[in-house]
Amino acid sequence: MDSDRVIGVILAGGEGSRFRPYTDMIPKPMIPIGIEEKPILEHIVCWLKRFNINRFVFLVGYKWKQIRNYFGNGERFGVSIRYSVDSDEYRGTGGALLNAYKKNMFDTDILLIWYGDIIAQLDVKDLIKKHIESNSDAVIALADRYQVPVGVAEVVADRVTNIVEKPWLNIYVSIAILTLDPKVLSNVEEYLGKSFDIMGDLIPWMLKRNYKVSAYIYRGPWYDIGSFERYKKIDCDLIKGFLEGCSY
Repeated sequence: MDSDRVIGVILAGGEGSRFRPYTDMIPKPMIPIGIEEKPILEHIVCWLKRFNINRFVFLVGYKWKQIRNYFGNGERFGVSIRYSVDSDEYRGTGGALLNAYKKNMFDTDILLIWYGDIIAQLDVKDLIKKHIESNSDAVIALADRYQVPVGVAEVVADRVTNIVEKPWLNIYVSIAILTLDPKVLSNVEEYLGKSFDIMGDLIPWMLKRNYKVSAYIYRGPWYDIGSFERYKKIDCDLIKGFLEGCSY
């Protein structure tokens, strides 16, 4: 894999309202996980560095200076890090991405976009290979099943006939990791404006305009650490390979 073609773009600007009161003090990507209690964001950087992703752009906003003060320019971690600070004009995950694009921060032809609350032992080299070989405009990492976080009931008339606690569904779900050709962003503002969502707006817009959006099926463990409830349920043994090895 030609790592010079890839920039790791980490979405790390949200307020983390579902983590309050903890995020009243620190931004969500700085929440510690694992035995060594290192920030989520550090584990992501560490994982991507294993695949020779050495250039990063952090899309930051809420309490972003804490992130900058910890990571600096990335030298301590053996990588290069730049920061695109969210603005009132460009909002949402898509707006944050567009904001960085308009600042000319993407001097490459492949963006590896990774949400700052996602933990997944995904083979980044294989994902990038899929993007290149399929000549795609975007490749979305999809899990091939999803566990419903609540019990699901079967009802006939007004009678419950069966109930299954937290069943697994055989459906494809996004794990908030994708590749993107940044040229797609060149005229997106004309159609989507300055405030939009990557998965909810940008990808559907690309599909309607016949951009090539491919699927990368991921069958390993992953966590969306989007709330304190999910944070408490992390099985560190299950994702031990992801959490280990962050030594610089």
